[in-house]
Amino acid sequence: MATTDFKDYYAILGVSKTASSEEIKQAFRKLARKYHPDVNPNNKQAEARFKEINEAYEVLSDADKRKKYDQFGQYWKQASEGVSPNAGADMGGVDFSDYGSFDEFINELLGRFGGGNSRGGRQTYSYRTSTGAPSGFGGFNDFGFQDVGNGAVQDSEATIPLTFAEAFNGVQKQLSLGNEVIDVRIPAGAKPGSRLRVRGKGLVSSVNQQRGDLYLKVELQPHSFFQFEGDNLVCEVPITPDEAVLGVSIEVPTPDGMVNVKLPVGVRSGQSLRLRGKGWPETRGGRGDLLAKIVIAPPKDLSPQEREYYEKIRAIRTFNPRSHLLQVKL
Repeated sequence: MATTDFKDYYAILGVSKTASSEEIKQAFRKLARKYHPDVNPNNKQAEARFKEINEAYEVLSDADKRKKYDQFGQYWKQASEGVSPNAGADMGGVDFSDYGSFDEFINELLGRFGGGNSRGGRQTYSYRTSTGAPSGFGGFNDFGFQDVGNGAVQDSEATIPLTFAEAFNGVQKQLSLGNEVIDVRIPAGAKPGSRLRVRGKGLVSSVNQQRGDLYLKVELQPHSFFQFEGDNLVCEVPITPDEAVLGVSIEVPTPDGMVNVKLPVGVRSGQSLRLRGKGWPETRGGRGDLLAKIVIAPPKDLSPQEREYYEKIRAIRTFNPRSHLLQVKL
């Protein structure tokens, strides 16, 4: 593969290779808002750009994936096409003899489903969307892993990426475990870090030939508006200065549609409004809350009449939000 086929995720997000995680996050959110399909209906170019932005952020927002990408990034697309690397290529000291195949190397590189080499004691898992019948599995719990080194049981772990829509509504996935294909259903309400147990689909013990369990760890792909802070679903809602001063009813997106929210008079920038029952599904039933963080957004371009009235307000304004700063001393 020509090096010109390589995707530069840093360039896609418009950040430097030394950018902090916060800078990467801010760049993603800005671009995601600009190219989101809801903002650009029937725009194939914007849709492709949005997918590219998501792909870049998914890698660069994960410290481990980013580290591996920085080291092996020039072979990223080559690996996804199933082409073995050039024997004379510089791979930064990687010994490919440690891997059963180049696919196993790239799975470790991507961090999708754990390393496929025998040193890690894990298998490589791939998946695709399916409408087949589901298999049974445990619920969302902090399952403990048994010691895979004692030979008695061989549990396996895999990371399964989901979109916000898939995690919110629930989805069926088809996993390919070597020559075996299984169907699993992810119930509604999966959160980042949630773990599912698929019984009897792990590795086979070399001691007693019993098969362990497969644990699927949920990883949510970034969303342009919603995000998680701990267990809370949060979003940022911009309002104008006059809406903050006078109070107003506005429409706010929730996972299942727009709702009308009444802003109190004098709402502050950074203040969060709790929209009860409009958040994430709970595993025991019901819905959590959505926290809408208010951000006062001053207009960048004013008409002559708007500027005139803002100047009049400034001339007669009696409120000074910085009056208390006169008392600040070291």
